[in-house]
Amino acid sequence: MIKNQLKTVVLLASLTALLLWIGSFWGTSGIIIGLVFAILINFGSYWFSDKIVLRMYHAKQVSDSEAPRLHKLVREVTQLANLPMPKVYIVPTKNPNAFATGRNPKNAAIACTEGILELLNDDELKGVIAHEASHIKNRDTLIQVVAATIAGVISYAAMMARWAAIFGGFGRDRDGGSVLELLFLAIVTPLIATLLQLAISRSREFLADETAAKTLHNSFGLAKALEKLEGGVYKTPMRFGSKATSAIFISNPFRGGLLNFFSTHPPMAERINKLKSMNF
Repeated sequence: MIKNQLKTVVLLASLTALLLWIGSFWGTSGIIIGLVFAILINFGSYWFSDKIVLRMYHAKQVSDSEAPRLHKLVREVTQLANLPMPKVYIVPTKNPNAFATGRNPKNAAIACTEGILELLNDDELKGVIAHEASHIKNRDTLIQVVAATIAGVISYAAMMARWAAIFGGFGRDRDGGSVLELLFLAIVTPLIATLLQLAISRSREFLADETAAKTLHNSFGLAKALEKLEGGVYKTPMRFGSKATSAIFISNPFRGGLLNFFSTHPPMAERINKLKSMNF
């Protein structure tokens, strides 16, 4: 767990260092404008993302009487994790998946698809719910917003650099800066920022797996669930929603063959092996 936390810190520090390096090209005014812009956008996303995502996936809030099995497992997990009981939702799709959302533990929701409820037994589903509860406990929503804010500023700076390349006029260019520096800023830095942001997402997935296993004192339920989900998601990919939200799910719900370093999730085999190697 400490290793994954340190990895997140290092990746966030790398994003910040990249932003500061970009600031050396522009002075303060352009970066401040971009920072304000990104903070406003990401603040809105952070505050309203739960409602947006739940609506996007047609999630329906269910009561204890409507979904007693799901409520029972969520209640057991959140008590073990020392978390408030979140709202419980069911997503109407055969794609076997789950996600957590909400800006903090007191305003959280856990959503499971119809497909995952049919596919997994209680031990496996409990492992999945523990994974999602771990995202809530570890404040992953906040961490992702911080990363997205910094990456957003970098993207804004890259956009400014592209316009500068087209129309001329670049702060450090007048003082001897090279065209190559401008091109690097315009093209390479947003790519680096994206890769760092995706790496942060992958590190939080590993941490949520580990936290879930430690909460339940059992890693095999979640490991078995991930084995089933890998095949189930490929067989029944999500037919609605947005690929931009794939990071919130326990398994990427959209069929695709992206390279590992462009993926929001770690390789499933690696996640399963890490879980199976844990001892309790």
